Amino acid sequence: MVPQTIFTEDHDLFRRQVRRFMEEEVIPKTEKWEDQGYVDREAWLKAGELGFLCTTMPAEYGGAEADRLYATILIEEQAYAYSSGPGFSLHSDIVAPYILNYGSEEQKAHWLPKMARGEAIGAIAMTEPGAGSDLQGVRTSAVEDGDDYILNGSKIFITNGWHSDIVVVVAKTGEVSGGADQISLLLVEGDREGFRKGKPLKKVGLKAQDTCELFFDNVRVPKENLLGKQNGGFGMLMHELAWERLLIAITSVAACEKMFEDTLEYVRERKAFGKPVATFQNTRFSMAEMKTEIEIGRVFLDKCLELELQKKLTPETAAMAKYWLTDLQCKVADECVQLHGGYGYMWEYPVARAWADARVQRIYGGTNEIMKEIISRSL
Repeated sequence: MVPQTIFTEDHDLFRRQVRRFMEEEVIPKTEKWEDQGYVDREAWLKAGELGFLCTTMPAEYGGAEADRLYATILIEEQAYAYSSGPGFSLHSDIVAPYILNYGSEEQKAHWLPKMARGEAIGAIAMTEPGAGSDLQGVRTSAVEDGDDYILNGSKIFITNGWHSDIVVVVAKTGEVSGGADQISLLLVEGDREGFRKGKPLKKVGLKAQDTCELFFDNVRVPKENLLGKQNGGFGMLMHELAWERLLIAITSVAACEKMFEDTLEYVRERKAFGKPVATFQNTRFSMAEMKTEIEIGRVFLDKCLELELQKKLTPETAAMAKYWLTDLQCKVADECVQLHGGYGYMWEYPVARAWADARVQRIYGGTNEIMKEIISRSL
């Protein structure tokens, strides 16, 4: 294995703490969460108590002012635990930074400490039934009415939506038929009149993850809930997307590493024709190919993380990481299921859940086709 150089002893200590949390508070409850379609709030409160939420936020808002490698460790350890349910990363590494970077002092002081403690769960509502990767095509509208906006529309596939206490909503504050220059971001509290949440959606994978539809029917939102400037939302979204896409790539590499590790153990123990499956040339070559590609992926990801820490990660490089590493995750998942044989198709085997969870990685955060478009524009 190529030695890693980006993590320090402090990072390693933090990783051990996170791993213990996953072993004690997450893994034993995953099956229950999968059955009910969401993670219990108690897990959020426990994560907040241990300092695992909003780690990069300033101390004055309840964070630890940690670098983004701490967020990386949380994502990796969750992937190593085969637990795709907790939406901690979206809450901490996507929603919280929007509030920190673009919110007013009142917005930051009110929401960020609650989010760091796990008392308020954050979501971001971009995708609509008719607008996925094309954010300029959103139809949700926010019409000015005195000191308020009147919000109408719906969103779909919203992570943390069922539990959400605060939602960053992407809406058109100008003409609905307009383009990017009409998009604004509004903070909408979960208990506002006219704001309704659909039941958790039944998905192919990510079964424990709280994902639902959101409906806005003449929801009155005070203008002080505007995030940043009116009609400035698209620029904010584009500025944050590189890191958001790298978060997906982090999950992909960690998932590949864990699936490979478990499959290697399985083929060493499983016998066919009187000898371990690992002794067959096809198995050895397959494992060699996966190991090589995972190592390549890990080195590229670590370089992207270095660039992110230096604030030099470009949207094009992040798109490369998101596209190539999620494709790799699906490839590795499929091969690991194959090497498990019939058992790989049984839900009780973690590799089956990892295979089901992997497929959506190539879709959300911008489809991989959109990633290729972003890359090609820079050529």
